[in-house]
Amino acid sequence: MLDRVDLEPVFFAPFVSSVMRVEPAWNDYNGHLNMAYYNVLFDRAVDEVFELLGCGADYVKKRQLSFFTAEVHIRYLRELRAGDPVRVTFQLLDFDNKRLHCFEQLFHAEEGWVSATSENMSLHVDLAAKKTAPFPPEVARRLTQMKKAHAMLPRPEAAGRSIAMPSKS
Repeated sequence: MLDRVDLEPVFFAPFVSSVMRVEPAWNDYNGHLNMAYYNVLFDRAVDEVFELLGCGADYVKKRQLSFFTAEVHIRYLRELRAGDPVRVTFQLLDFDNKRLHCFEQLFHAEEGWVSATSENMSLHVDLAAKKTAPFPPEVARRLTQMKKAHAMLPRPEAAGRSIAMPSKS
């Protein structure tokens, strides 16, 4: 019998989620995925990332520390329909002692095209105090490892975009 050894996670660049499917109830009256459910798919992928980092559901329950989303910028690029298989990539752009800045892309899992992107700023929060809190050392260490792996990726062209009307010439 092998002894259980706690292994450090491997951080692929970018992180790629498990395959998810667009649920039929998520379609809107236009016949495609309602805008709110794109965020559900992005959020489910982030849950997988948090588990890898050691700050998933058990972490929240045991340590009373979690993440709150402070800002999101979603771009809707191509329609998804009920039953479509999807995957999300996650790229850690930066972090400090209390915040994460990441960029996600939602891909059709079979055909490979990008359906949407999401850029996020998340805050690490002490749930009891209801205020931001520094990452524990083990989470900060894993974030450093992930950022090092993700630093090899090009910065997404859409990262840092703002919403504005086109300038008139």
